[in-house]
Amino acid sequence: MTRYPAPEIKDLPDDIKARVLEVQDKAGFVPNVFLALARRPAEWRAFFAYHDALMLKEDGSLTKGEREMIVTTTSAANQCLYCVVAHGAILRIYEKKPLVADQVAVNYRKADITPRQRAMLDFAMKVCLRSHEIAEDDFAPLHAHGFSDEDIWDIAAITAFFGLSNRLASFSNMMPNPEFYLMGRVPKAKPQG
Repeated sequence: MTRYPAPEIKDLPDDIKARVLEVQDKAGFVPNVFLALARRPAEWRAFFAYHDALMLKEDGSLTKGEREMIVTTTSAANQCLYCVVAHGAILRIYEKKPLVADQVAVNYRKADITPRQRAMLDFAMKVCLRSHEIAEDDFAPLHAHGFSDEDIWDIAAITAFFGLSNRLASFSNMMPNPEFYLMGRVPKAKPQG
């Protein structure tokens, strides 16, 4: 799974174990990132606290799908296999479009997305690749599409956070779970019984 051995679920601190088991119950498997990062519990807690603050927040105009679109697009630019595959799967589910994740990962400019989403991804990519060039005129196209300054912060923060995540996943050779490849592409199997 990674260059660094992941701990067993039974050996995790209670708070981390509870979260991992909750994710396993919901998804049907444990995404590798949860165990790979659990080898350092304090960092795991900090990572997932910031992840949740960015990705699960209720305020602002970014949808859950748009947040995942930012992650998938910028993770592709950073060549992070784990994040493109994992977050692409989540994106397909949120957007209910099986092709969108592949499209934005390869070339968001040709993807079947709205002009608003394209403006959002233009900004995210500039933050990802050339954040030192961000200037006041980069905000106008976002404002024209109804993004507030707080939404723009969210776009930049998601991009920056996943830049960190991409680098951790890549250097550690974190591989995507096989389950991610089919999520949102084929109907979920219904439980027997």
